[in-house]
Amino acid sequence: MADQYAQSGEDGRPTEIPAIRWDEPPEGPVLVLLDQTRLPAEEVELVCTDASALVDAIRSLVVRGAPLLGIAGAYGVALAAARGFDVDEAAVALAGARPTAVNLSVGVRRAQAAHRDAVAKGGDPEQAAAAALAAARRLHREDAEASARMAAHGLALLDELLPGGGHRILTHCNTGALVSGGEGTAFAVALAAHRDGRLRRLWVDETRPLLQGARLTAYEAARNGMAYTLLTDNAAGSLFAAGEVDAVLIGADRIAADGSVANKVGSYPLAVLARYHHVPFIVVAPVTTVDPDTPDGASIEVEQRPGFEVTEITSPQVAVSGAGGGIPVAPLGTQAYNPAFDVTPPELVTAIVTEEGAVSPVTAEALAELCDRSRQVTI
Repeated sequence: MADQYAQSGEDGRPTEIPAIRWDEPPEGPVLVLLDQTRLPAEEVELVCTDASALVDAIRSLVVRGAPLLGIAGAYGVALAAARGFDVDEAAVALAGARPTAVNLSVGVRRAQAAHRDAVAKGGDPEQAAAAALAAARRLHREDAEASARMAAHGLALLDELLPGGGHRILTHCNTGALVSGGEGTAFAVALAAHRDGRLRRLWVDETRPLLQGARLTAYEAARNGMAYTLLTDNAAGSLFAAGEVDAVLIGADRIAADGSVANKVGSYPLAVLARYHHVPFIVVAPVTTVDPDTPDGASIEVEQRPGFEVTEITSPQVAVSGAGGGIPVAPLGTQAYNPAFDVTPPELVTAIVTEEGAVSPVTAEALAELCDRSRQVTI
């Protein structure tokens, strides 16, 4: 079904629109998303009436970010159940929408398992749908709690590595409230430092080709009154050389069993720069992002995005007629290499911070122990 848009905000002033919410209007349950492709120009909500609409929203990056994709996947299963669609079919479509982001499949499986369990116990379709929705809401709450704990652990680690405060943090892509049930992952650590008066500067990579840093991280930093500066991705090297970076904080879309980290393309070069300049390179992600079934970085499936994201520039303020709806910046027919992610090997990662604490040095054994501890806490 066609999605509906609802305009929010007055006079361009910031509004507190959640990145995702479940709603039950008279015509039936829906999943409402803050359309991140329209930020920062306008705050607009996209209403998904079925799982297929949510799959399109995930692929087009209306909703994005590993933790939030897990929440969205769970709600998508609940939506399919509540609307009377084939739940298993919807689950397959949702889990495959972004193959690199392991949280998406984790969220889908949790809601799907709750639905199956309710059916197995003799529940009717309405009861099974309610069980799937309860699982999605529980995951949403857990992610918000995990975000707060990651922020605390990350700030403690920064203070340990960089005593004295005045942190100058470089971040890549977007890892704030727009990707989380709470205040985010890596961004939440920087925000905690800001609130404690220990953030001197947040360096924000623009994050080509879709500019999640320029459009989204800068948007969140401005809303929170943080001292931030935007830079082109290829300016990071000169920033390191000038001694202006104290730490790099990024998120993750999948962490392999050996500690290899898949994150937005451009993360790996930052890890190399950080190692050369003796700057801590810190990954902040929930335990659900660690995938013990993926043994190493070479086993991570890296999503390839459409070439027009590189050969065109799109803007929510400008409607033009390139192949992808953007302004062409390369000759017609130009081939583009456009991986959504790159993979950083564990030896370049100073620490991985989760809601259960930090792992440093990053090894397969330490990660396995962390995941086991997390499962025991959950049980």
